[in-house]
Amino acid sequence: MNDTLSRDMLALGRAARDASKHLALATSAQKDKALDAMADALRRRQNELIAANAQDMKAATEAGLSGAMLDRLKLDAGRIESMAKGIEVIRALKDPVGTEISAWDRPNGLHIARVRVPLGVIGIIYESRPNVTADAGALCLKSGNAVILRGGSESLASSRAIHACLVEGLEAADLPAGAISLVTTADRAAVGMMLAGLEGNIDLVVPRGGKTLVARVQTDARVPVLAHLEGLCHVYVDGAADLAMARKIVLNAKMRRTGICGAAETLLVDKACAATHLAPIVRDLLEAGCEVRGDEGVRAVDPRVVPAHEEDWTTEYLEAIISAKIVDGVDAAIDHVERYGSHHTDSIVTNDTATAERFLGRVDSAIVLHNASTQFADGGEFGFGAEIGIATGKFHARGPVGVEELTSYKSVVRGTGQVRP
Repeated sequence: MNDTLSRDMLALGRAARDASKHLALATSAQKDKALDAMADALRRRQNELIAANAQDMKAATEAGLSGAMLDRLKLDAGRIESMAKGIEVIRALKDPVGTEISAWDRPNGLHIARVRVPLGVIGIIYESRPNVTADAGALCLKSGNAVILRGGSESLASSRAIHACLVEGLEAADLPAGAISLVTTADRAAVGMMLAGLEGNIDLVVPRGGKTLVARVQTDARVPVLAHLEGLCHVYVDGAADLAMARKIVLNAKMRRTGICGAAETLLVDKACAATHLAPIVRDLLEAGCEVRGDEGVRAVDPRVVPAHEEDWTTEYLEAIISAKIVDGVDAAIDHVERYGSHHTDSIVTNDTATAERFLGRVDSAIVLHNASTQFADGGEFGFGAEIGIATGKFHARGPVGVEELTSYKSVVRGTGQVRP
């Protein structure tokens, strides 16, 4: 079995490498034609996608997956339309390949330019969300990269159906099918083979999932990794916050979709406004069906609040639970975020510009917001159409990873016969 799997995986790697050479030279029109056809196929084959997803949902429910995981897994007409629209937004983006980033002339007459180029072959390992299949495939194609996709076993039927739509788009534009490959086995050994690089055919691995998956990838990978840790996101309500705005932002940040990485997991409230702001914000959350776990001060404003423990400050719930704490001003809020956060997305609500700038400047997260919900931590909301993930490291890319972040650059030097003395 492992010999067969090894052969199959190596064949995927070689096909992806061959495809990447074609994609690096593909015209923008050719890539855009493929993306248009992909979006059309998703809409036209909507019933097939929903039927495939129903298989996954049934198996996941029987396996006892959490409500948050089931929400991530679910496909319906609205989410399929969102996938198609996301591909169309990606199609409308400027092709980054070949773009001149900067250029300058040297005293000796040499002209030097930095030009964007694809990374090559990207391996993406993800859990639950079948829409990642469409998002990642489209983003990699637009940026000239081949991609090998390995989704979670719980979403295999859905991913296969989506992948078929992507291949249909590639064929419509005469691009190689190996440009977007899907690992169709649930055998975890396939992940290990991708992390080893498939004999040098994978240039970058991107894990998109929970802490356990990301930790395994970072530990075992023999190729570069673009990682995204858990979204332990905070909203800090400052003493100078408008109450109506704070209520709206906190409720949206937590409850719009609880299972996404941009959902707020911790609420921090300045003691300067706790007497006026805390109770209505907590009441909004409770009445929306959210469990609130608070420190002593938070528990005092509503008997329905349950005690928070130390582990709550480091927990990504991904469900209708939030931890809440009263802090002594913006510096205490910043210290809490620094100690317990995951450097993903953090927001301040305040009408004090100086306080906002202090928070935005000192909080070392990939995304920091002022007077806006953490749920905007999304490539689509940044105008990228979609994203590979939210990178929380500091090398190569940070924040939503879109088409530009999936390129590197090379230096192109033009001379007139110069030699170095």
